[in-house]
Amino acid sequence: MTINETQDELISEFEMFGDWMEKYEYIIQLGKEVPVIEEAYRREENLIRGCQAKVWLHAELADGLVKFTADSDALITKGLVSMVVKVLSGHPAARIAEADLYFIDRIGLKEHLSATRSNGLVSMVRQMKFYAMAFASEQTLPKS
Repeated sequence: MTINETQDELISEFEMFGDWMEKYEYIIQLGKEVPVIEEAYRREENLIRGCQAKVWLHAELADGLVKFTADSDALITKGLVSMVVKVLSGHPAARIAEADLYFIDRIGLKEHLSATRSNGLVSMVRQMKFYAMAFASEQTLPKS
């Protein structure tokens, strides 16, 4: 599935819920599905700066695709990082770096998250795109 197809699927899933309490419950459920980060990567250098809760993110390049794993010590935050991992993981670095993550606005997350959670979500996206840009630049460097 492409990045946009996954975003569209998430948007459709959220449209099934009538109110934000149900949507928050679903975000928590999604957090239980995030590919869990290995204990070895739950280190200070893998913490995302700008999040009120602790969020660990690990990225690796395998077979030309970026794979993300993550975890958080807060349920809602874990669900938020899970959604971004679901959308971006498993794609080429260049596609991730240039992706327009429109699902965040269409689901209504910006309006319904606290300022600190919203800033944390922006920090998660920024860090994932940073990893993708770094991997993309490594892939385009000439081999010596």
